[in-house]
Amino acid sequence: MSAYPKSESINYDGLMQANLARVFGEHNPRRRIEAIRELYVEDAVLYEPHASAKGQAEISEAVTALLASLPPGFVFRSAGPAVGHHSVGRLRWSSGPPDGPAVVTGTDVAMFEAGRISSLYVFLDPTGT
Repeated sequence: MSAYPKSESINYDGLMQANLARVFGEHNPRRRIEAIRELYVEDAVLYEPHASAKGQAEISEAVTALLASLPPGFVFRSAGPAVGHHSVGRLRWSSGPPDGPAVVTGTDVAMFEAGRISSLYVFLDPTGT
């Protein structure tokens, strides 16, 4: 018998990949809010470097503003699988033109409650100087 308690059964990779594709990669507001309702707890908080949004509707509005600020056609890609433990997951990602190099890279760190995201911290990597 292990000295460690059994780990919770959160599918970190599945949930965080779905968040990247179905929330941050979704331009249709109706489909995005449906995904947010499925993936996030009701009073979840999104923490971006210079702003935060609380609740599913505000998170959707923040993503709408983010997508509007990016050049048309930019896509988000994961940079490998998400990993996690103790209800905290991490996913590295990049964004840029579909057939071009990454323009922005970063890491999402999510805290989970009952198998859904309760808070998401978005970290942007420094750009070259």
